[in-house]
Amino acid sequence: TEIDWKAYMEEVEGFANGTLDYTQLKGDTGPLVYPAGFVYIFLGLYYATGRGTDIRLAQYLFAGLYLLNLLLVFRIYCRTNKVPPYVFFFMCCASYRIHSIFVLRLFNDPVAMAILFLAINLFLEEHWSWGCLLFSLAVSVKMNILLFAPGLLFLLLQRFGLLGCIPKLCICAVLQVILGLPFLLVNPVGYLTRSFDLGRQFQFKWTVNWRFLPEEVFQNRAFHAMLLLAHLAGLGLFALHRWHRSKESILALLKDPAERKHPSPPLTIIFVLFSSNFLGVCCSRSLHYQFYVWYFHTLPYLLWCTPTAKLAHMPKVLLLGVIELCWNTYPSTVCSSLSLHICHGLVLLQLWYGTAPPLHTPPPSRRPAAISKKAQ
Repeated sequence: TEIDWKAYMEEVEGFANGTLDYTQLKGDTGPLVYPAGFVYIFLGLYYATGRGTDIRLAQYLFAGLYLLNLLLVFRIYCRTNKVPPYVFFFMCCASYRIHSIFVLRLFNDPVAMAILFLAINLFLEEHWSWGCLLFSLAVSVKMNILLFAPGLLFLLLQRFGLLGCIPKLCICAVLQVILGLPFLLVNPVGYLTRSFDLGRQFQFKWTVNWRFLPEEVFQNRAFHAMLLLAHLAGLGLFALHRWHRSKESILALLKDPAERKHPSPPLTIIFVLFSSNFLGVCCSRSLHYQFYVWYFHTLPYLLWCTPTAKLAHMPKVLLLGVIELCWNTYPSTVCSSLSLHICHGLVLLQLWYGTAPPLHTPPPSRRPAAISKKAQ
């Protein structure tokens, strides 16, 4: 359970010793492949745990992170009022894999997700600029947060129009530049190719979702291109038919909201972001065991936000159980990987055919004018 933690500490130790060439930051498991935000956060943990030697203290810190993550997730779910209370037992107590990812393996994935859930809480409170800042910070810890980006872009266009969302996108971009600046000044190509390597190959032995394929197919670039096309097609279909509710063309999102003939009703922010991420997970080139945290806390909402008569409560709980079983099967098998895809397919069908979730309503306030100003 110490392998990844030690590798992280070796990677940030080079930075602590003054190495600013990103290609020279390495650990036992290979070169550093995460953006600069990861380096700063784990450098803090490096010093807080006696240069990474006090692993027990690191586990306590990650246990605190686990509780904070649950608090942020519960706050989001309280705003939706869609998921039965008994489901939260499974979220808190029934996932050995999630507890392992947080407290035993000390991965960076839960750090990125906790920051992401904080950003979503800010979006729900109409603090869009601060939310974009935190969203970008989460991306700088691990790039899987970009799976939420299509949904966030749609929300920004719906809320502010093309010109209005540009400042929000600039916030995201500027933070990435600021965090990466020490490395960009020394070796910009090395930093960009290492920390934002979208073409990185994954090892077949670690895949959870594609074990039923022959390894040569798994590594084939044509297969990767097919998955990318499926991802883009899924995003397009959801944007056109599940996210967009105005009577106007979707291109009307580019206009200023005040100039639209048929103003778009306020969207369910959580539905757009969670479904955007889930589509990316379904079309991922490879899912490793720590990637389960990318969408574990969103699954109850995805199953209960769009009610259908065909998929009642008990089948949904069973679906959560089968997904958990697939992620706890090590090493993955043909049966476990196929079962995971079947479960993902059922969730997608639920999102597509289920009743649309209710519209998001901004929180009540005694000073609505102040809220409106913050939203800008």
